[in-house]
Amino acid sequence: LSEVEMMKEKFAKLLLGEDMSGGAKGVCTALAISNAITNLAASVFGELWRLEPLSHERKTMWRREMEWLLSVSDYIVELVPSWQSFRDGSNLEVMVTRPRSDIHINLPALRKLDTMLLESLDSYKETDFWYVEQGIILSEKDDSNKNNNMQHSLQRQEEKWWLPTPRVPPNGLSDEARKSLQNQRDCTSQILKAAVAINGQVLSEMEVPDLFWESLPKNGKSCLGEVMYRGLTAEKFSPDALLQHLNLSTEHNALEAANRVEAAIHIWQRKIHQQKHQQIQQQQQHHQQKDMIKQNAKSSWGKVKDFVAEIDRQTLVERAESLLLSFKQRFPGLPQSVLDVNKIQYNRDVGHSILESYSRVLESLAFNILARIDDVLFIDDAARQGRINSPAVTA
Repeated sequence: LSEVEMMKEKFAKLLLGEDMSGGAKGVCTALAISNAITNLAASVFGELWRLEPLSHERKTMWRREMEWLLSVSDYIVELVPSWQSFRDGSNLEVMVTRPRSDIHINLPALRKLDTMLLESLDSYKETDFWYVEQGIILSEKDDSNKNNNMQHSLQRQEEKWWLPTPRVPPNGLSDEARKSLQNQRDCTSQILKAAVAINGQVLSEMEVPDLFWESLPKNGKSCLGEVMYRGLTAEKFSPDALLQHLNLSTEHNALEAANRVEAAIHIWQRKIHQQKHQQIQQQQQHHQQKDMIKQNAKSSWGKVKDFVAEIDRQTLVERAESLLLSFKQRFPGLPQSVLDVNKIQYNRDVGHSILESYSRVLESLAFNILARIDDVLFIDDAARQGRINSPAVTA
């Protein structure tokens, strides 16, 4: 009975659009479901401070409430023609429903990734490493080898001082334990790539909101700035070389540069589309042969210039897309761009909202698991290095 009441409350908030007053200030259904999945993942997983199994309560909460939210997708269908046979041997073409193609393909894949991540966390029940709070580390008096390892750990985690620090035995993890941890890292990395791919595909299918178009400048050059525009238009273009000339010392600077590149791509793509549309309209307007001859005679040079401009813009788009890909590879934990945030906020497609939010929270979970694995491997490397350089070993 309690689960039924919880489900009523959950769907009541969704129908109200998170406006408990019952007025007209609620958000649309798509954004309400997206926020519900995001908030559920934040309450269940958080930032994932440790490599340990989820508690039974949190795991049950995640599976139960995700089933409630994902049940909406069972009713997102499309009509397709099909043949119905009768007893007299006659056939009749009728329209039948089937799950929408993008949901039918991506949602089972996301469920599988979800299960694999939970199983990955369950594998850390009995481990050779453990965690110690930062305050305990600073107050303890360890030997020089441990102090050296903890000093490396503190330097690594100084930006996230609230996270507990992993510890390993003095001689490091056993070969079997390290191999198992490395295998878990490789598997989680593949899960992360799959979640990123699905999320990117869904975001690309979302409609760009009008508010984003209104915020863009008139041309891509003013959007990029002088340094990036010169790098994109250089005779020998290299994304890595261009990144080295940009000020990417902080995550904020990197995100701002990525936003400008993405905005320039959409400006150029829109101009290319508009130019092609105008050319089609011009061809449709000139039906008479005399008018066509005059138009070709008068504006032949103009058409050549437009053709050249279109080629240049297409080249710039390809170079800018490769630069944006380099941004994402160099900064895998980069927050969402302005365009992605606008798409999520103003999206009205419930199916896209479910797939985008589900893949995004799984991407975040996989990224955090990788970060915690890397913390343990970092400490283990320091312990192994200390073991190799110790007097007992070198003698």
